[in-house]
Amino acid sequence: METTTLQAEVRASRGKGPARRLRAQGKVPGVFYGPGLEPTPLTLSPKELEKALRGERGRNVVFKLSLDGKDELAMVKDLTTDPVTQELLHIDLYRVFEDKELEVAVPFHTRGRAVGVVQGGVLNVTRRTLPLRTTPANIPVSIDVDVTHLDLKETISVEDIELPEGVECALRPKLTLVIILEPRKAEVEAEAAAEEEAPGAVAEGVAPAPSPDADTGAS
Repeated sequence: METTTLQAEVRASRGKGPARRLRAQGKVPGVFYGPGLEPTPLTLSPKELEKALRGERGRNVVFKLSLDGKDELAMVKDLTTDPVTQELLHIDLYRVFEDKELEVAVPFHTRGRAVGVVQGGVLNVTRRTLPLRTTPANIPVSIDVDVTHLDLKETISVEDIELPEGVECALRPKLTLVIILEPRKAEVEAEAAAEEEAPGAVAEGVAPAPSPDADTGAS
C-alpha cells in the first residue's frame, strides 16, 4: 500500500493560545483520533503536510504517522486553512486500518467529446466527486469515464461505471451522473419572442421614460 511518512510530536498544551504560538513557530497543530484511540494533540510540519496534500491523491493520501516510535495509519478527516493566504492552520487526522473499509470522496472525471456535444448538445455532469467504500490500499486516485459514445439525451448512471476491484459506490445505482442535454436554441428563440410581445416592452432605439422616483441628478 502506498503511504506517505509523516513525523509528528505529541503536544501537552491545548487550546487556542498554544495553537497560535505553534503557528508562529512555523508548525501546524493537529489532533489524531479514531477507533480505540483517545484524541491526541499533535505538532506537525506544514512542509510535509502541504507537499502530500498537493499530490495527486489530495486529501485521500494515506499517512504513515510516526508517533513516539510507533507507526499508525492515518487519513485527513478535516482541516482548516486561512481564507486569504490558504495557510494550513489545523488538521484532524483519523486512524485507519489496512484491512478495514472506509468511505472517501474521490474526484469524478469525464474524458472525450460526446457525439451529442458535436451535434450541439450540452454535457451535464451532476457530480464532481463520488463517495466510495473501500480499504485504504484500494482508494483510486479518481474515477474517469469515457463519454465519446453518448448521443443526445443519453446518460451514464452509477451502475454503468466500472469500478476497481474491491471498490463500491455509496450512491444509488440508477442515479444519473452524466447526461447530454438537447440544444436550447428553440427555447432561447421562444423566450426572445415572448419578451418582444410582453407588455411594456421597449422599442428598439427608444429610451425608457424615467421612473417618478428616479434620481435625475438635479440639485
